[in-house]
Amino acid sequence: MFVRIVSSIILLPVLALILINGGVPLYLGVMVISLMAIKEFYDAFRNKSFNGVSWLGYLSTLIIYFGAILQMDSRYITCGFFIVFFILCILLVRRKYNVIDMGITFLGIIYIPYLLKYIILISKFSNYNYIYLIFVIAWMTDTFAYFSGYFFGKHKLIPAVSPKKTIEGSIGGVIGSSLSCVVFGYIFGFDLMHMGIIGLIGSMIAQIGDLFASAIKRFLEVKDYGKLIPGHGGILDRFDSIILTAPFVYYYIYFFID
Repeated sequence: MFVRIVSSIILLPVLALILINGGVPLYLGVMVISLMAIKEFYDAFRNKSFNGVSWLGYLSTLIIYFGAILQMDSRYITCGFFIVFFILCILLVRRKYNVIDMGITFLGIIYIPYLLKYIILISKFSNYNYIYLIFVIAWMTDTFAYFSGYFFGKHKLIPAVSPKKTIEGSIGGVIGSSLSCVVFGYIFGFDLMHMGIIGLIGSMIAQIGDLFASAIKRFLEVKDYGKLIPGHGGILDRFDSIILTAPFVYYYIYFFID
């Protein structure tokens, strides 16, 4: 626990600096995180002798983020996805990789760089402060769920996937996220009803994202995706709940607020 807290204290200022600056530093920061996370993803699958086409995943990540930096038309990005899929088809036909390897490669691209790109898309809304909601939801859910489970947890949530998570912890995470978003909304002058809703639903989605990542780890029989962050595991272990939270926050703001 102590190591986990120390790691968080060290990383938070770095993250805060990237978020506050926005623009190109934000784009590059999310791109680097995506590259590191997708590497951890492919490396974890190799534990079960599955071989994603990692170089194609890295290339796709660069295309996605340089496309965002250069503000390219979305049709060019769609074309890029077609080219990636076409290359995978060629590799499959030539029997360099199998169908499972092909699926893992494409899953990694969609799951990590494509979904994390929504952090950048949120930064383009009329009010830049919306971007902080992603991290308020994900990390307040994690914090409140941990302490709620520690003090009140008695009933296991999904023990086959994550043995330590409890129903009480999950409920505490939802409540903590909702309250934190309301406080956040009050500070920045946002509609408090929308903040409560986005915190409540966002917390559930964040927890599903966490459980999804845990289910993959269970299948691959690995404890963590990496060891880069002491007490947390790898980059993907730290950002697993953010991956699904970012698209939700974006679409909620797009359809109901901005």
